Amino acid sequence: MVALLQRRPRTDPAPSPAPPAGRAGTGGRGRVRRENLAAYGFLAPWFVGLVFITAGPLLASLYFSFTDYSLIGDHEVVGLANYERMLTDTRLHSALKVTFVYVFVSVPLQLALALALALVLDRGVRGLALYRSVYYLPSLLGGSVAVAILWRQVFGAEGLINQVLGFFGIQGEGWVSHPDYALGTLIVLNVWTFGAPMVIFLAGLRQIPAMYHEAAAVDGAGPVRRFWHITVPMLTPIIFFNLVLQIINAFQTFTQAFIVSGGTGGPSDSTLFYTLYLYQRGFGAFDMGYASAMAWLLLMIIGGFTAVNFLASKFWVFYGD
Repeated sequence: MVALLQRRPRTDPAPSPAPPAGRAGTGGRGRVRRENLAAYGFLAPWFVGLVFITAGPLLASLYFSFTDYSLIGDHEVVGLANYERMLTDTRLHSALKVTFVYVFVSVPLQLALALALALVLDRGVRGLALYRSVYYLPSLLGGSVAVAILWRQVFGAEGLINQVLGFFGIQGEGWVSHPDYALGTLIVLNVWTFGAPMVIFLAGLRQIPAMYHEAAAVDGAGPVRRFWHITVPMLTPIIFFNLVLQIINAFQTFTQAFIVSGGTGGPSDSTLFYTLYLYQRGFGAFDMGYASAMAWLLLMIIGGFTAVNFLASKFWVFYGD
């Protein structure tokens, strides 16, 4: 009996049948589908904001730029009349001039100061985190109403600047109320908000390998030559990034001019920035059709400068690859 049991062939259990081809991977696809739904759920607020806060008003302003719309009544389609009106609007031309001067003067000065301070901090000073935070603070506060009010007081006829000048026997001006100096005070305010580009410059400087400077020093290159021939070329992508960003921000400056001039752009339209004049036409004169056309002109100006910067970057921006 035992021999028979030992000789009986061993049979393995039959393999379970394979699932139908249509059900293969169903669980994996279901998991991916659930993950996609979860992602869309988290992105839903952004999509809602894009449609109702960005894309919707953007398209509406494009439509209203071809209309005569007073914001509180019906509108009438007038075609290109608003854009033709810009050609003869002397205040708009003045606002463009003031804005261009502000951008072309304040942005280079701001970036130069930011780079200079970044070079100083890159030397490894003690308490770097504290200095970085202190220098970054003006960038957070520079566009606020409180700082604009403070700036108006500092540069006023009885402000801190004139008190310091009076200590040395110099009779100061009412800087914010003088047509020749009012725009200069706003340029100084923008230069003062150098913190954000400074932090970006500092991060870029930390990425430059020290061996390049050491090799140049061994070959006899001084600090100035090392700066122009090593630091600046390797920092050009950061300079380009800061340049594009700060030009866009400068063209959109509004709060400082509005507060310092009391919303008038004075004295004698010397601080009439383009955005301030746009506000006056849209929400002061309720000429929303014309204001919409002005907004699209500003968009084209910023887009044009950005495109020129990108096209010119291939001649002076050097990337590691």
